[in-house]
Amino acid sequence: MFEQHRDTLEKALSAIAERGYWSAYPESPSPRVHGEGAAERGKEAFESYLGKPFPLDQPGTGAWIGAERSPYGIDLGITYPEPVAEELVRAATTALPAWRDAGPDTRALTCVEIVDRIHRRSFELAGAVQHTTGQAFVMAFQAGGPHAQDRALEAIAYGYAAMTSSAATARWEKPAKGAPLVMDKRFTVVPRGVALVIGCNTFPTWNAYPGLFASLVTGNPVIVKPHPRAVLPLAITVLIAREVLAEAGFDPALVSLAVEEGRGLAKTLATHPDVRIVDFTGSTEFGEWLERNATQALVHTEKAGVNTIVVDSTASWRGMLGNLAFSLSLYSGQMCTAPQNILVPAHGIETDEGHKSFDEVAAGLAAAVGKLLGDDARAVELTGAIVNPGVLARVEAAPSLGDVVLESRAPKHPSFPDAVVRTPVIVRVDPSRTDVYGHEHFGPISFVIPTGSTEESLDVLRDTIKARGALTAAAYSTSEDVLGQAERAAVDAGVNLSCNLTGGVFVNQSAAFSDYHGSGANPAATASLTDPGYVAGRFHVVQSRRPA
Repeated sequence: MFEQHRDTLEKALSAIAERGYWSAYPESPSPRVHGEGAAERGKEAFESYLGKPFPLDQPGTGAWIGAERSPYGIDLGITYPEPVAEELVRAATTALPAWRDAGPDTRALTCVEIVDRIHRRSFELAGAVQHTTGQAFVMAFQAGGPHAQDRALEAIAYGYAAMTSSAATARWEKPAKGAPLVMDKRFTVVPRGVALVIGCNTFPTWNAYPGLFASLVTGNPVIVKPHPRAVLPLAITVLIAREVLAEAGFDPALVSLAVEEGRGLAKTLATHPDVRIVDFTGSTEFGEWLERNATQALVHTEKAGVNTIVVDSTASWRGMLGNLAFSLSLYSGQMCTAPQNILVPAHGIETDEGHKSFDEVAAGLAAAVGKLLGDDARAVELTGAIVNPGVLARVEAAPSLGDVVLESRAPKHPSFPDAVVRTPVIVRVDPSRTDVYGHEHFGPISFVIPTGSTEESLDVLRDTIKARGALTAAAYSTSEDVLGQAERAAVDAGVNLSCNLTGGVFVNQSAAFSDYHGSGANPAATASLTDPGYVAGRFHVVQSRRPA
């Protein structure tokens, strides 16, 4: 189980250092990659959970809870054992010593085995992700499967690299009069304690796996608290992890599932004195609550942000519009990386097709989205479905915020007649309306904003992100000077920047092992997925020494 993954771990360690393209898990759902019948078997496995108690062998209250409903209009009908917070923490604490004593190599290779088995069930997980988040199937397969698995492996590699950055033992010799002073020293990685991962509704695996595996590889037991609307993907993950840990001779309580129905379990666990690490993705309100109240723990949060695009000029008018249209439409903008504010000089921009006025830029973007999503059957495979009623309410209220450039519409899904689907709405707002565009409107909502100049646009980007945070920013310009100014503004604001995207790379997508997701340098996130700082606080080093 262990040594078969040594090569994968070594390649992952090289990848995080070199930052080039590498992926351990193929993203294509093609039968040529996974074999004939893999998709059908995964679909059957997903459907086998519906309408039944989930087969998880961990203690609970005796009650079974769960109320997941697919954004595609299906009640999943799956129930899960209601946990007792104190029992989960106690069991995790009991399991910790043997996992700690196993050492970094055993932990890392066991974690890679868990990810490998998760990968083998990617089609099963794709169904679970699709019907808890509203992602279209291909996106659910890719983002919920191989892309999330790559992020898990990335976290394992960073954790292993941090733990093994110096020798585990040393012979210390200090010259002295007569015989030298000689000591033997041992350095032991000591985990911080029980970790809590609080999952999100939109990307339950992609956002949870980094924290889960960064904590587990560094020796910390992990309690996984899914979002109530997106339990199944993480329940399957926990099930697999517990199976592997048991087979490897460890207590499966090292990973457990904490399901709730809005009774404050997340707060109870997050503030428990024995919970020493908290990873959270979700609202700014609850993220800030955790930062204020979970004072006994290392807290990593990813919260709301105002992702911004500055348009100065372009050498590919059609390429720019097509790229932006895709970014606005993908998963109905329900991504923490999706662009919201598009800043364009009021006097217009220069392009390879001549000067374009502000109104022409806005109309061109609206037309590009309309063309991309013009056919309902094709549109729903890009937009997916609206994840929850809060997003739908924001979409319906958006026209009141300014002048509508593109109206949202409700395509009909050919396979799921009760699916809630909406295309993007684009609204023009005045640059003085910071009360509108100065905070996040999560969902398929974006604003085109006429500024006095590109310099003003960059000031707006810098000021907005410093105040509210962002996970992505982008700039379009044919001027090296402007691009340099954009990079400086991004560094000032602490946000990752993409420039002149006109092809198959999009601002709201990031590649594991190469792109950093978030920076920790602005209010949208306290850490980056994934860098050394994300794993370093999850363990300490304790030494012992004795005369040789």
